[in-house]
Amino acid sequence: MSSNAGSILIIAAPSGAGKTTLMRLMAGEGVVRALLQARPHIRHSVSFTTRAPRVGEKHGEDYFFTDEPDFMARRDAGEFLEWAEVHGNFYATSRLWIDEQIAAGTDIVLEIDWQGAAQVQALYPEAVSIFVVPPSLEVLQQRLQTRGKDSAATIERRLAAARSELAHAGQFQYIIVNQDFEQARQQLVSIADSARCRFRQQAAQNASLFQSLGMTA
Repeated sequence: MSSNAGSILIIAAPSGAGKTTLMRLMAGEGVVRALLQARPHIRHSVSFTTRAPRVGEKHGEDYFFTDEPDFMARRDAGEFLEWAEVHGNFYATSRLWIDEQIAAGTDIVLEIDWQGAAQVQALYPEAVSIFVVPPSLEVLQQRLQTRGKDSAATIERRLAAARSELAHAGQFQYIIVNQDFEQARQQLVSIADSARCRFRQQAAQNASLFQSLGMTA
């Protein structure tokens, strides 16, 4: 298959808005996790990070946990697709792994902040960008308090950051307001399905058909 076969789905959100860190109010699922369950062919990109693992997180599944010197060495070697500093920690995505996956026809979900999203979109103009937002900052504050993982000072810092992050919503192709979880899940699945039906992806995945018609991706 050509490098156009798979799609890159960029999903960003203010911390706690509903991508994976926020647990579903009744069933304990984030909307991205629900997307991966509904569409098993989609793979989740595992990011590198310098932050410490949280309770229950596993190296190689949730993140590739590393220290700052190793992170910087990988960055300087050109290994990362994008990288950013968020809340005092560094995060990055492996470019080599992404290229291999989309060339093989695999759809990839990248969960990154708006800064990383801009970097990815500059390198992959065909990437689909989605911003998951809370119904209001008041609801976001309640959700951050309910999950019980952060101190009051940390929550205030995240709320201040969320106000700044939400100002970049216009840079994304799609906005999902995560008020009703099931509706948000359905919207995200629909966007992922639509991305896979674009001409470039279908022509790459069904090359013999379109080549017989003199059409290529």
